[in-house]
Amino acid sequence: MTTTRTLEIELSSGRSGTGPATWGQHSIWDTVSTLGDDAARYNVSLGAPVTVALPVPAVLDALGQLLQLHDSLHTTLAADETGRLRQTVEPDGRVPVVLRPCVSDDPAEIAEEGAALLAELVGQPFALDAEWPVRVGLLESGGEVRFIALVLAHTAADGWGLHQVATNLTALVLGEPPARISELRPSLQPLEEAEFQCSERGRRRDAAARQYWFRKLKAGPPRLFRDKGTGGQPGTLPFPNALLHSPALALALPRVAAVHRVGPSAVLLAAVATMTARISGCPDAVLQVVVNNRFLPGLAHAVSTLSGQALVHLPDADQDFVELLRRTQSVSLASYRHAYYDRLLLERDIAELEAGDGPVADRSCFFNDTRELGTQPVEAFDPGARADPAGIAEARSLTTLSWPIVFPPRQGVSFAVDALGAGDAVRLSMTADSALLSREEMERFLFGIEELITTTATTAQP
Repeated sequence: MTTTRTLEIELSSGRSGTGPATWGQHSIWDTVSTLGDDAARYNVSLGAPVTVALPVPAVLDALGQLLQLHDSLHTTLAADETGRLRQTVEPDGRVPVVLRPCVSDDPAEIAEEGAALLAELVGQPFALDAEWPVRVGLLESGGEVRFIALVLAHTAADGWGLHQVATNLTALVLGEPPARISELRPSLQPLEEAEFQCSERGRRRDAAARQYWFRKLKAGPPRLFRDKGTGGQPGTLPFPNALLHSPALALALPRVAAVHRVGPSAVLLAAVATMTARISGCPDAVLQVVVNNRFLPGLAHAVSTLSGQALVHLPDADQDFVELLRRTQSVSLASYRHAYYDRLLLERDIAELEAGDGPVADRSCFFNDTRELGTQPVEAFDPGARADPAGIAEARSLTTLSWPIVFPPRQGVSFAVDALGAGDAVRLSMTADSALLSREEMERFLFGIEELITTTATTAQP
C-alpha cells in the first residue's frame, strides 16, 4: 500500500513588492479568469525521471532556492478598483509538495507513475489571487527522488520561462550556488519588466505595435470561415481536437528551411496559411501567431510570461507555395517585432475602430510553434540530411491521426493549430469550431500541411 505525504517548501526572506501587472500577466489573467475549472488547461508543466540518486531533502532545498531566484513563483495577482491587474511579490510563505512512494523501481513504471502524478497536479486550476502559482510532486524510493513533477500557472511562466525553471533547478540540484546562476543568466523580474512597460520607452513601443496592428486589421478580410449549417452558431458547438503525429515532417522541415533560406517556423506558418486559404475558400490568410517576446535585455532567461500574439496577413495564400515561403519569412518577422504591447489598450482601440469603420480583419485563427527546432538558426541544418524522397515516403507511411479530446465551445476562435516536438516526429494539434470546420476538413487541413512540406522537400534542390 502506498502512502502519499504532503511536505512543504518554505520561503522566509524573498524579495517583496507590489506594482502593475506586466502585459503578459494581464493577457493570461484575462483569458483564464473566464474559464472556471477549465482554466487548468492553460497551466504549464514539466515532468522528468531522475536518473541520478537525489535525496529528498536536497531536492526540497533546491526548490526553495528556485523560489528565491524567481519572483514570479511567489507572486499573487488581483484586480484593483479600476479593473487593472496588480502583482504582489510576497517575501515569505510555503508551497506544498506531494511526496508519493514509487510502487516499482522499474524505469518504465516510474515514468508511468510520474506521468499520472503530473496529470493529477496539472488538472487543477490555480487561485491566482490567493495561491502561489507553483505545485510540486515527487516520486521517491528509499528516501531518494525518482521523478519530479512541476506545474506552474501560465501567469507565472510561458513555455520558454518553464525551460529556464528546468535549467536552473537542474543547476541548483547539482550544487551550483544561486548567486552564480544569477550572474551567468541575469534576468528581469516581473516588477522590473512592468516598470519598463510603464516608462516612456515602453509606451512608445506599445504605441508602435498597436499602429502596426491597425494597418493589418484594415487590410485583411473580416471573415474567413462561414457557418456550415451544422445546427449551431460559431462558438456554441463542441471543439474537437485532432492530433497528427508525423515522422516525415521532422525530416522534411529542416530540408525545406535550409534550401529556401527561411526559418522552420516560417515553413509551418506558410503551410498553415495555405491550408487556411484552401479550406476557407478565401485567398487571404490572417493568423494570430504566438511569439516568444524575449528581445529586451534581461528577458532571455526570465521566468515570466512574455508570449504575445502577432497578427500575420498573407494575401493570395492559395498560390505558389515556394513563393509564399519567402513572403512568409519577411512578413512574419515584421509582425513578430510588433507583438509586444498592452493588450487592454489594443482591445479598446479595436472596439473603437470597429465602431467607426465596421468589421476589421478576422482574428479567430491561431498558430503556435512550441518546438525547440524553431529556435535553431537556418545554418544549423544540413540540406541533404536524411530527406531523400524514399526516406520521406517511408516516414509518411508512419503518420497517424487521432482524436484525443473534445473541448467545450470557445468564443472568438475558428481554429488553433499547435506544432509540438515529439522526438523524431512533429505533432500538429488542431482544435476547431465544429460549426465552421467538419472533422473531415480538419483531417484535410492537417494532412495538407504534411503534403505541402514533404512534397517541397522531395522536389527541392540543395
